[in-house]
Amino acid sequence: MMNVLIVRTSSMGDLIHTWPAVTDLVAHYPNVALSWLAEEAFADIAALHPAVREVIPIAWRRWRKSLLAKQSWQQMAAMREALRARPWDCVIDSQGLLKSALPAKLAGGPLAGYDRHSIREPLASRFYDKQVSVSRELSAIERNRRLFAGVFGYTVEGPPRFGVGRGERPDWLPAEPYAVLLHATSKASKEWPERHWIALGARLAEEGLACVLPWGNAQEAERATRLQAAIAGAVLAPRMRLREAAGLIGHAAAVVGVDTGLTHLANAQDVPLVAIYTDTDPALTGVVETARACNVGRAGVCPDVDEVYALLQARRTA
Repeated sequence: MMNVLIVRTSSMGDLIHTWPAVTDLVAHYPNVALSWLAEEAFADIAALHPAVREVIPIAWRRWRKSLLAKQSWQQMAAMREALRARPWDCVIDSQGLLKSALPAKLAGGPLAGYDRHSIREPLASRFYDKQVSVSRELSAIERNRRLFAGVFGYTVEGPPRFGVGRGERPDWLPAEPYAVLLHATSKASKEWPERHWIALGARLAEEGLACVLPWGNAQEAERATRLQAAIAGAVLAPRMRLREAAGLIGHAAAVVGVDTGLTHLANAQDVPLVAIYTDTDPALTGVVETARACNVGRAGVCPDVDEVYALLQARRTA
């Protein structure tokens, strides 16, 4: 077996964008034994790909808030021991940042990553024993695929394959078909107006689809509660781990989401999907468009309800 460590610590969408590269790699090298270094909050996402045998958690987001604390240093030492527990044939830093290159170097194996012209933090490339040139104009998914291909010496072919399944259906879900409305995102500028969600939810409810409203923090829970009150038959999801969210999305009849990691998860699970963009360029960070998934909107352009609904209906009948 060939021991390979993937270093892609965050965020959720970035980890999901790495899955097709993992699928390509194991298709060309079935003898590879894959481990993944990921932020503790996203360990479930890394583990969802069936080719990943082990996830090593890193807690940099938490440690940096208390760098002088003894417990933080003890946990960092434990992470280093976990990284050094096996000999790595290759370590791939697919994030290309100092915060990923440094722990990747700690693993002690031959380290590969993007060259200095291919990443936002060129200094990170100085840590790599092997560097690969990949255009920054490509989508995040294609950049990852070409990085892995360059490191292992094969050619990227065909459309991306995420390689993950539907997950386990949560037992709290309604028995009837449902749609998931992914209304929450990291920036207010990426949000879709609440009145649009309500109007879309009303149309879906008329078709007999229960609208399920996930949330991740107190502010998102407040918005989800308002939407539930305004949409007939809507279901307020409980707090979920990412693995449970994967089961929720994987069994949905339809998903509409803004620019957030869970929208990319829906794309990976091949459910009927419309991804809404209002502040970013979907050509670089959007979902992979297929007969069942599409992007709508762009920076400074907010799509209306009629457009989103029509696109969703076309995806559902594809």
